[in-house]
Amino acid sequence: MKENAMPRPGVCCVIGAGDATGSAVARRFAKEGYTVCAARRTATALKPLVDQITVEGGKAVAFGLDARREDQVVNFFHQIEAEVGPVEVLLFNVGGNVRFPVLETTAQKYFKVWEMCAMAGFLAGREAARLMLPRGRGTLLFTGATASLRGAAGFSAFAGGKAALRALAQSMARELGPKGLHVAHVVIDGMIDTAFTREHFAQRVEEVGPDGILNPDHIADAYWWLHEQPRDAWTFELDLRPSAERW
Repeated sequence: MKENAMPRPGVCCVIGAGDATGSAVARRFAKEGYTVCAARRTATALKPLVDQITVEGGKAVAFGLDARREDQVVNFFHQIEAEVGPVEVLLFNVGGNVRFPVLETTAQKYFKVWEMCAMAGFLAGREAARLMLPRGRGTLLFTGATASLRGAAGFSAFAGGKAALRALAQSMARELGPKGLHVAHVVIDGMIDTAFTREHFAQRVEEVGPDGILNPDHIADAYWWLHEQPRDAWTFELDLRPSAERW
């Protein structure tokens, strides 16, 4: 356990607890004794994850949340602190990976992707930090993508949102790090092994082989490692990619 960490069990909030990275991180932290508060747009979609964590001896609570809405995010964290326990870890894992040619990208589409990637990240990070700062400890983890660093053709909205999220994380790290909060940004550069990936990109998956696609459980191990780092050797940005990935 890193220095000055609160006695376990604490609470790990996972906003964007999807079927790959989000769920894997939730299971990893639950395995370590944290109560997981998992959030998606609809709470019922989280039943398989909550059931799995429970069967494995962990604790998890499902929340329905539109992370773009300030009132919902504020209430989400207040409810957790009042009814579940102190928030020690936040994982912001909301996606928004959509592809449109720039001339077909309407203002509504661009704004919605920005809301999902950047605005929601700001709201979640701000509210989690408000709870963590008085205790002088906490970990805020933001999931980035290849688009955080460079914009590919057809991904103007996604690249704009993810680049904004990265800049937000940098600013928060500089402001909150000296106050005891570890802020880290993780660039996921490559395909993640999901049912969707194997169904829609089967040929590519076969071409790259097992070492060319990211295992969600291995991603989760990296997030856990970041959380456990001692204060004298914090990592801000970590990029994860398969050995076969071109970069």
